[in-house]
This record gives sequence, structure tokens and C-alpha cells, in this order.
Amino acid sequence: MFSIYILTYNEELDIAACIESAMLSDDIIVVDSCSSDRTVEIANRYPIRVVQHAFESHGRQRTWMLESIPPKYEWVYILEADERMTPELFAECEQAIQQSDYIGYYVAERVMFMNHWIRYSTQYPRYQMRLFRHGQVWFTDYGHTEREVCNGATNFLKSTYPHYTCSKGLSRWIEKHNRYSTDEAAETLHQIEEGNVNWRDLFFGKSEVEKRRALKDLSLRLPARPLIRFFYMYFLLGGFLDGRAGLAWCTLQAFYEYLILLKVWEMKHLPVTSLDTQSLVSQTNTQADATSINFS
Repeated sequence: MFSIYILTYNEELDIAACIESAMLSDDIIVVDSCSSDRTVEIANRYPIRVVQHAFESHGRQRTWMLESIPPKYEWVYILEADERMTPELFAECEQAIQQSDYIGYYVAERVMFMNHWIRYSTQYPRYQMRLFRHGQVWFTDYGHTEREVCNGATNFLKSTYPHYTCSKGLSRWIEKHNRYSTDEAAETLHQIEEGNVNWRDLFFGKSEVEKRRALKDLSLRLPARPLIRFFYMYFLLGGFLDGRAGLAWCTLQAFYEYLILLKVWEMKHLPVTSLDTQSLVSQTNTQADATSINFS
């Protein structure tokens, strides 16, 4: 058996289904970022632990969670409120933790958008670190999301999980990505000024995770990023095969890239306005979504 952490903020529409999908485990811990809706009320109806902690950032929230809320079991799984645990994934996790060769496992998401699995334009399979031995994996901030730091060898699971990225409506998606774009703009400036592209990982990376991170760092330096991203997702990855939902998804991603570029320009040329914006976003992020959409 393994413990399951569920990260939440204003997830009254998703939290019940998420918890019920995770009930295969007898140790579920909801870590709520001080929701203002009925998330905590609904979660407390179930025989689980519910803990609240003010949101700072995705990386720090996960680190606080792992340090401050001891799980019942040695192995833990991180689940977000707009995701679901499946019986197939749970069974594979149980098998995986019996092996002593690895301290963590990456799991691929199936992005669900407009009632459709966006298989092609999301670079499927895109892996996230979800199952790991407690105390052997930590998280740091990167842009609007986080990156894991692993103290040992890792592997990949075959089973996947559904991620309902727009379960609370397009208005919530757009509002959330407006916030995310500010963090991504700041990370873009930081990477361009102080970072570099790992060309070795880009072409010869040992895993999809290493290659994707190198590609991300390269993409920050490309001109016309919104157009390149749309062309890459819709034509090269085959987003057109995802139908109407794929076209909408690729268009939204191009818009998101354009918003990041506009905020990069603002931070460079209107520093006073930019600082005011970042301060406002920082205050807002204390109540920001604990769920991340992981476009990094």
C-alpha cells in the first residue's frame, strides 16, 4: 500500500470524484491551499486527513507537504484535484513499490479537453514524477510549476492517468494561465540571462523527461515562439488529428506563449509596472491553484 496526497484550491467541482478515485488507498491526505469554496467541507465528508496551508508556490507547497505531513506508508503518490487515480494505475503502483531498484516513478498524463483526449498535440506520453519513496524526492520552483530533485534512480510506469485540464470551464483556465504567464515570463528572463541549453540532453537525453526539459530551455530562446509552438503542436505533432478540440488546444497554447512574450517585454521595458504586476500576482498566488497544468 502507499499513501496519496491530493493538492487542492477551490476544487469543489472536482474534489469528490478525485477522492473517490483514490479510495483504493487507506491513507489519503488532502492538502488545501486555504480554499474559499466548499472544497474542505466536501473533503471532510470522507475518512481522510485534511490539512490547510497557505500557498506560496508549487515547489514550496509540495516540499512543505512532504516535510510537515508524515504519510502512513513509505511510498507516496501525488494526485491533483483535476486528475483521477485509475484501478490499473493503482495496481501497477502496488507492483512497482515492491522493487528496491528505484526511488521514484514517472507517470504519463492523458490530457482531457472539450470531452476529448488530446493525444497528439500534448507530446503524449508526457511524464510527471508522481510515485516515490518518501524522503527521496523533493521539488523546486520552475516558472509557474515545479521540478523534482531525485535522490536515486527512477523509472517509468506504463499506466496513465486522466487530467481534466478544463473541468472548471474556459474562464477559469484563462484566468489561471494569465497568472502562470507572469511566472513563465520571469523564468524566461532568468534562463536567457543566466541559464543555458543542454544540447547533449536535447539530442541524446536518456529519457523523455531530460529531452523535454532541454527542449523547453531551447524554446525560450526562439523567435516567434507563439507561431512556432502552434506549427509544432498542430502540424508536426499531429494536433490536427485531435479534431476540433485539438485546434482549440493548440490555439490556446499559442495565445499563452504570446502572453508570456508580452510580459517579458513589459518586465524589460516597463520595470515599475512589471514590479507592481508581480507584486499583485504574488499576493494572488497565496491563494493560487495548487493544481498545475505542466506545460513546462
